[in-house]
Amino acid sequence: MKSVDAHLAEILATVRPLAPLELELEQALGTTLAEEVSSPVPLPPFDNSAMDGYAVRAADISDVPVTLPVIDDVAAGSDELRAVGPGHAVRIMTGAPLPAGADTVVPVEWTDGGTVSVTINRSAGEGNAIRRAGEDVKLGQTVLEPGTVIRPAQLGIIAGVGRRRVWVRPRPRILVLSTGAELVEPGLPLGPGQIWDSNSFTLTAAVREAGGEGFRAGTVGDDPAVFLEQLDSHLVRADAIITSGGVSMGAYEPVKEALTPLGTVRFDKVAMQPGMPQGFGVVGEDQVPIFALPGNPVSSFVSFMLFVRPALDKMRGLPAGPPATETAHVTTPVRSPAGRRSYLRGMLAADGTVAPVRGQGSHQLAALASANALVTVPEDVTELPAGSAVEVIRL
Repeated sequence: MKSVDAHLAEILATVRPLAPLELELEQALGTTLAEEVSSPVPLPPFDNSAMDGYAVRAADISDVPVTLPVIDDVAAGSDELRAVGPGHAVRIMTGAPLPAGADTVVPVEWTDGGTVSVTINRSAGEGNAIRRAGEDVKLGQTVLEPGTVIRPAQLGIIAGVGRRRVWVRPRPRILVLSTGAELVEPGLPLGPGQIWDSNSFTLTAAVREAGGEGFRAGTVGDDPAVFLEQLDSHLVRADAIITSGGVSMGAYEPVKEALTPLGTVRFDKVAMQPGMPQGFGVVGEDQVPIFALPGNPVSSFVSFMLFVRPALDKMRGLPAGPPATETAHVTTPVRSPAGRRSYLRGMLAADGTVAPVRGQGSHQLAALASANALVTVPEDVTELPAGSAVEVIRL
């Protein structure tokens, strides 16, 4: 059997980062920055007030309480030049430009709030409640590097330096297709021998959680020709395709039967549990990567975490490799088949222990839903006593 590491290495050697494109800021959330972003101005561009209050000279309020005449108001966005002379105050709002001559701002809470004159009850040293020009970002400073994932804060600073469009690697468009004559859409009644499709919903959600755009194509029966027809109809809008089911050794395996003759998709037994049957390759003129995952719900999800998610990272222009692990200690003894790397579902606790959940079958989706980690047991280990150190992957 092929090792987990070898299968992942083959996948990462095949997939490529998506080509950069220029997007409006409203479309850039979740994409990966493909250029350096710098500021054409200092931020803030001018000295301004950090609070609603009064702009004064610190020397005039060294002895309090003191009453000063209010000679002007300045609001945020004001473009008029203002100044404060000795013994005077200007009422100022948050974000408003600091008047010339003022060297401190007294918060309104420290005063009586007067508009003609103001009584100040607490002194403030020079620079109090003042945002200095360039204290956040200097002129020409780089604010974001290529390879940064654009989240809300990153989107904010791109807008904050005046950019309306930005070069990014887009979120990969991933088509998800479940196969099996037994599958029925949730919400419809079940007939004899039928089950509701869960894989396409699970995998589409996993794609979106991993930073891609997941498109659920529904289900296909056991006819390889129908499967190929469905596949061809969706290739034009997909950066990669995920299928579930139809890859095992039995009869009625439409994915395997349809893709094997193409010669560009390879089907292997990977030394893992769950998820031994795996297929991967490329399809279509554009060589679109396709991940042919097993049909059991837990098997397909574990396969996604191990193989598809790292591939999505690479397509997004991010560092890609095996899932990150951390060390924990199992609370109960565990068993694993010889020669296969096991991924047991478990509950990782704050104290660094992990408890395998009840129900480790590859069909037991409810058990997976109750887990927050995968417990890794190496290929050469068949038993571990309680308290043993193990590597876990957070879900």
